Amino acid sequence: MSTRDIHEWLSFEYAGETYLFDLTFLGSSWSCIYGRGCPGIDEAPAPELSLGCCSHGAYFTDKADRKRTKQLIAMLGDDEWQYKPVAEELGGAIYKNEDGDWVTRVVDGACIMQNRAGFEGGPGCALHLAAVKRGERFIDWKPTVCWQAPLRLDYHVDDNDHLTKILREWKRRDWGEGGFDFHWWCTDDPLAFTAREPVYVTLRDEIIEMVGEEPYTRLAEHLEQQEDRLLPHPALKKRA
Repeated sequence: MSTRDIHEWLSFEYAGETYLFDLTFLGSSWSCIYGRGCPGIDEAPAPELSLGCCSHGAYFTDKADRKRTKQLIAMLGDDEWQYKPVAEELGGAIYKNEDGDWVTRVVDGACIMQNRAGFEGGPGCALHLAAVKRGERFIDWKPTVCWQAPLRLDYHVDDNDHLTKILREWKRRDWGEGGFDFHWWCTDDPLAFTAREPVYVTLRDEIIEMVGEEPYTRLAEHLEQQEDRLLPHPALKKRA
């Protein structure tokens, strides 16, 4: 790990558990720049393809996550999902891979749910777009891992069975060995740190969904008081 990768953290106890928050990221100006110059995570920059971080099929956290996603996929129309006919030919958008994991298929170099540039329904995740079209939250439509990134919730149980929930930024290592081969990753680069509001505000719904209302409220109150005194995110040092 680089000596420049320094983060501040907030820890507190709530309901018999410990919560640990990455203040450096949650208080930063990170913002998803999909459709706004995101170069993607393939071997070379390709902002014109509008693939974002959807070059790989999505994994599911559990059976309920997979079942919910499958039901929502069935609701998509031909005008909403570019690869619907392809999925029907292949036996569905979701399958069990060689490692025994349930994932969405990869077609033409990206997730089968990803509409490509030029599609009449618009580029981007078909599930995300369908949710927005219906006036619903995209986090209720997409696979859990898809709406959580670039947030990551880790769990640590100590020798006394005490649980610590750790909310932090999604790093390259969280993708597995392949993550270090990406030519670009958004939490590493100042290109994605341009928002006017901090992450804990822009990703409020996601954070609450992951840790609950009360822990979020405590986090927000602390950041509101400390926001101007936080260390800058390490990615911003690359801009200097």
